[in-house]
Amino acid sequence: MPATPRRLSLALAVLIAAGSVAAGTREDARADDAVRVVKQIQAIPESSIPDRLLDEAKGIVVVPDTIKAGFMLGGRRGLGLMSVKTANGTWSNPVFVKLTGASFGLQAGVQSADVILVFRSERGLDNIVNGKFTLGADAGVAAGPVGRNAAAATDGAMKAEIWSWSRARGLFAGVALDGAVLQIDNGANSTAYGEGSTPRMIFEGRAPQAASATLAHFRDTLEEATAAARYARQRANPPPAPVAEPGAATVQPLDSHTPATTSPLPATQPSAAPAVKP
Repeated sequence: MPATPRRLSLALAVLIAAGSVAAGTREDARADDAVRVVKQIQAIPESSIPDRLLDEAKGIVVVPDTIKAGFMLGGRRGLGLMSVKTANGTWSNPVFVKLTGASFGLQAGVQSADVILVFRSERGLDNIVNGKFTLGADAGVAAGPVGRNAAAATDGAMKAEIWSWSRARGLFAGVALDGAVLQIDNGANSTAYGEGSTPRMIFEGRAPQAASATLAHFRDTLEEATAAARYARQRANPPPAPVAEPGAATVQPLDSHTPATTSPLPATQPSAAPAVKP
């Protein structure tokens, strides 16, 4: 039976819908992988992100399964998510980003690694939103502190704008990523949030489509990790006791050698009634 225009239109709509579902599934899978990475690094005390660094972070990038391959000339590529702290201190919905880079030298083979970048300033985040951003060139990046030196490293000046961790096998470890390029994955953002979605619209909750449950789960995972870090900092550094202002009234306890005593009042004689003259 020959295909009618109506049947062709219906078939085309089905194909487009199937493609959208498949694309959305790919983006949700990326978010699931990012959640896994965050939970895994925070579950290992020896390599978790230091509490102060996570509590004061301005943004975070999580790139699961970054592929690094090459023979003499090497390359790095990974697809991940980025969230920023909003004005009220909560984490935003994530945008999709790409991490790429090239390297030269004696190298051979293929390696897959999970990468985490923690931003301490908004300058680097603005550069990513506005275009390509090269780690090390546009902002200083340092290997994230791990183990016993983590607290000391983050309690100092913390001059680096970005701290980075990577895990190829076993524990996460600090890694220098100078030369790697971060840029927005506009295609993935359009698929997840609707056509015309910009990073700022997504961060501010103004995208045409709401975040999927998986993307919201990534945001909530960051919220839980940050709340735990803030609580740990408060327990380790309780606020000092209040100091009385000069001239304020104070109460001194009694000397234990001279306790307060009580004695009954002396009995009094009733006064005579006045005589009444006849």
